[in-house]
Amino acid sequence: MSQSFDASRSLAALEQDNTIIAVIEMSKAKWLVAALVPGLKRQPLKKIAADAPALLKLLQRWRDEAGRAGHTVQRIAVAYEAAGDGFWLARWLRAHGIEAYAIHPGSVAVSREHRRAKTDRLDTELLMRAF
Repeated sequence: MSQSFDASRSLAALEQDNTIIAVIEMSKAKWLVAALVPGLKRQPLKKIAADAPALLKLLQRWRDEAGRAGHTVQRIAVAYEAAGDGFWLARWLRAHGIEAYAIHPGSVAVSREHRRAKTDRLDTELLMRAF
């Protein structure tokens, strides 16, 4: 995962067979990470400590799982809501060869029926749709 970040890659078409897409619902103590991983029928959902190296380790684990399923991951893209946490994580991930996108919270659509039912799992689903 030591490849340099190239913003032009984000303009490329999404190739689902070799791209991991992950979204993060962040809180101060824990992060809930949901992903689409090539070769996996399930959509992984993992709660980890609010720690960037732990996130990198998780992404590498999912890359390895995709490899065991016969898919070589060439691209990892991560998105999260840029609230109080700002952009430090995006800069850190990019420095580690991961595409990172901080999404403005207002651009994540919330349906009326879900406005009262706010859960981290629901938030990751909405982020995945926005991304």
